[in-house]
Amino acid sequence: MTIQEVSTASQKAGADDADRLVKDTGAPVPVKKRSGGPWPVHFWRSAVGKKWVMAVTGIMLLGFVLVHMIGNLKIYLGPGEINDYGEWLRRILVPALPRTVFLWILRGGLIAAFFFHIAAAYQLTRMNHAARPVKYQGGRNYVAADFASRTMRWTGIIIGLFLIYHLADFTWGTLNPDFVRGDPYGNMVHSFDKWYIAAIYIVANLALGLHIFHGAWAMFNSLGLNNPAYNRARRYFAIGFAALITIGNVSIPIAVLTGAVS
Repeated sequence: MTIQEVSTASQKAGADDADRLVKDTGAPVPVKKRSGGPWPVHFWRSAVGKKWVMAVTGIMLLGFVLVHMIGNLKIYLGPGEINDYGEWLRRILVPALPRTVFLWILRGGLIAAFFFHIAAAYQLTRMNHAARPVKYQGGRNYVAADFASRTMRWTGIIIGLFLIYHLADFTWGTLNPDFVRGDPYGNMVHSFDKWYIAAIYIVANLALGLHIFHGAWAMFNSLGLNNPAYNRARRYFAIGFAALITIGNVSIPIAVLTGAVS
């Protein structure tokens, strides 16, 4: 028997077995299909890929939040310091690039990180719901899941809404009748001397602190760096980073309200 005859016979036998399986069980034979697309697309579609995207974009956003807070704390040094800092941000890489161009590149990167962070979180939630369409019948055990982890969705929504308000207040100036472009010190004082605006910032930053606490803890798991030997250090890092950001940001509206900064 030739090689071609052997191949033809094997194909016929396989087809006969498939027909017999359909007749005996009534179930179609599963056909394994190859999906097209480059590797990054496959990686993004997987749960592991989405967790990595959340972790990497989370690190980028944590870095931005830290630098942003340090810059805002210059308000305690007076209007000259923080206003000069704001102008320096607009002049990064000048004259290699025109004024504000590099700042807009940074903003574009942050917008992309924010978008993919939200998209990955939403799609992971959908995947988890699809994997367990029936909810827990006996109540969930929250020994391992703390308050910060259970409220990640809601703190994320609060942060997103606050970000839009924050931009409208300090970047676009549409919600600040006393807004002056290039005067971050005056803009912050004019906003925070109103107790209800200060309250919005305080509540939003408390939500941000909760979100950062769980995110800073969970990103190690997402990157596969979960080791019981380092869990205590990871928890201390998450608590310390979240507390640093929360205290630093909340102190500014409180300082303006109390007259420490005026």
